[in-house]
Amino acid sequence: MRAFVVTAPGAADVLDVDEPVAGPGEVVVEIDRVGVCGTDVEFFVGDMEYLRTGHASYPIRLGHEWSGRVVALGDGVDPAWLGRRTTGDTMLGCGECRRCRSGRPHVCEDRYELGIRGGFPGALAERMAYPARWLHPLPDAVDDAAGAMVEPGGNALRSVEAARIRSGDRVLVAGPGTIGLLVALFARARGAEVHLLGRSERTRRFAAGLGFAGVWTRDTLPPGPWDAVVDASTSPEIPSLAVELVEPGRTVVFVGLATTPTPIDSRDLLLKDVTATGILGASQGLDGTIAAYADGSVDPSPLVAATVGLGDVAAVLAGERPAGAGDGPKIHVDPRR
Repeated sequence: MRAFVVTAPGAADVLDVDEPVAGPGEVVVEIDRVGVCGTDVEFFVGDMEYLRTGHASYPIRLGHEWSGRVVALGDGVDPAWLGRRTTGDTMLGCGECRRCRSGRPHVCEDRYELGIRGGFPGALAERMAYPARWLHPLPDAVDDAAGAMVEPGGNALRSVEAARIRSGDRVLVAGPGTIGLLVALFARARGAEVHLLGRSERTRRFAAGLGFAGVWTRDTLPPGPWDAVVDASTSPEIPSLAVELVEPGRTVVFVGLATTPTPIDSRDLLLKDVTATGILGASQGLDGTIAAYADGSVDPSPLVAATVGLGDVAAVLAGERPAGAGDGPKIHVDPRR
């Protein structure tokens, strides 16, 4: 079968690889749609932290935002999975350690991360083998594109829940990329007044078109109160700004990841009685995201700018936008093309 493989920084191709086989407890999924993520870009350019820590190495098969259909079952898998549309978790814990047993497999020290950590092949391929225990079924109301938006949506939903956003709250989301916009959509679905902070004129214009209360730059940002601030950016300057802006006694959430250290003065947290929360992964937010997409309270479809084939992925990772792409932040891949 065909799979997209990164072999070195800036070097990638669509290669013929062995067909996946479902081992015990696994399924084979035929992939319908995959989202290209900023983490994939970091691997392509060679900046991903796991390359330095030894948790990942080249060659690597990327892809962790996906939807597909189960086409084969390994021993011990419920036959009801055969033929079902599905997506799945990125964080694949060992299932045996203290963290996994206490409901925190996403921070398991020995976890795999699909298409990211531990050499577990990702979804940028025609098919992949995947552990059945981490599957999440997709209802008919969630199409292939929305199914591939469940993983970023789970990160966003977890961020909104961590921020304890309530109806009537005034919320600031920094970074109007995929996850930032999904945070904004989930927060608005809970009745919040949502504002976004961004640098790029194109991304700000797109966010404004989604009808949020305000889209701002640092220079135009109005005064608070901000009942919650969610940092979905990659800027090293935003975390300290988030603490400065948030209302005393409320919460800042960090779901974006800068490539350089981001200092925060703990005195600012303490003297304002601010809660600061980091979000790693979508695990506990996947089912809630699927439900929100299915009932229409959150619609991720406007965020998808274009869908390309495997042969176009390298150009996308290198920063090229496909011809005719919209202004949304997300590029999808259909491996069947």
